[in-house]
Formats: sequence, C-alpha cells, structure tokens
Amino acid sequence: MEIISAYGTILIVLAMVFGLYMTWGVGANDLANAMGTSVGAGAVSVKQAIGIAIVFEFAGAVIAGGHVTKTIRKGIIDPTTIIDRPEILVYGMLAALLAAAVWLMIASTKGWPVSTTHSIVGALVGFALVGIGPDAVNWGKIAKIIASWVISPLIGGTISFLLVMSTRKLIFDTDNPLRNAKRYAPVYIFLVGFIISLVTLFKGLKHLHIELSGGQSFAVAIGIGCLTALF
Repeated sequence: MEIISAYGTILIVLAMVFGLYMTWGVGANDLANAMGTSVGAGAVSVKQAIGIAIVFEFAGAVIAGGHVTKTIRKGIIDPTTIIDRPEILVYGMLAALLAAAVWLMIASTKGWPVSTTHSIVGALVGFALVGIGPDAVNWGKIAKIIASWVISPLIGGTISFLLVMSTRKLIFDTDNPLRNAKRYAPVYIFLVGFIISLVTLFKGLKHLHIELSGGQSFAVAIGIGCLTALF
C-alpha cells in the first residue's frame, strides 16, 4: 500500500500510456473486423470508415461499454484474494494491459485478425496464475467467456447465411433487383437499428444509471429502428 501512495502518479501515468497503446492496437486490428467489409464492398472509403469509427467506437465505449468493463475489472479475477496486497493487483493489471497491447501490435504487423477480448482475458488469467494462484481465477466466468467464443461465430454465421439467402431471394434473383432493393432495404436497416438499440437500451445503459424495463426498451428500440429505416 505504501508503494501505491508513494508512486501513485507514476502508476496512473503508466496506466494511461499502456491504455493508449492498447487503444492503438484495437484500432489497428479490431477496427478492421468492424469496417473491413464495408470498405471492401466499396460502400465507404478508408477515410470515411475511420471517421465513422471515431464517432461510434467512442460512443459504444461510453454508452454500452460499462458491462464489459465490469467483467474485465472484477469478473475474471477475485480481488478479495489479495485485499491485503492491493499493489499486486495494480502491477498485474498494468502487466496484462501491456501484454495484450504488445500482442495486438505483433498481430497487426503480421496481418493477423485477432480478438482484443481473447488477448486481455488471456493476459489477466496469466497474471492471476503466476502472481496470485489458480484460486484467484473465476473459472466459471472464464468458461462462459470461452463458450461465447465458440457460440458467437456459429450464431453470426447462421444469421449471415439467412440474410444472404433472403437478399438473394427478395432482391438479386428477381426480375427487377433495383426496385426490390428500394422496397426491402428499409426492412434490413430497421433490423440493424432495432437490434443495436435494443441491446444498448436493455443492457448497456445501467452504468449510466438509466434502467428501462424490457417492454420500454423494446418500444424505444422499435421507434429508433423505424427512424433509422426512414433516413
């Protein structure tokens, strides 16, 4: 504890530097996952993609990032196991942040699309195993996270398959694709606005002390989806 009191400013500066380094890694690697398809399809240019990402990556972190931040902060490692040695947690978090950032930099220079989540979770587990002990790791939470790594691609692939098949049937494989595109495009845009809004309203705003019921979130999400489709 004395070390934290004596070198608190230095530790905060290091956390800021490592955090900015990690942010650079996220932008260099993870952003390509989000915007790469849009740029590749010619829907937006690289400069436009960067501008869009600046706005929405920041908005997503502020509005809907609290739940994930809470999991990273205290859901993976049990801080009560080192309550009498808080400096260990500080050192470990800094080490995990730097390790994940370095790995993202290496992966980006090699052109490997890796996951920021995998990187930081693995770094935290590594710190806990070496610096504290296996009992400090919330293995139940780790199992859920690993399960999500398997389930997410399956769900994403299934939804993508259904969307492609529906656009083929409703738009591309028709006598007048342009007319049908104008007819059905608002439906797809509505779904995007509705799903993103519903997740944000139902799960992401609690850390901002804004809590809506399921029905309220559903109704507001429908309204936002309709507005999105109109514009």
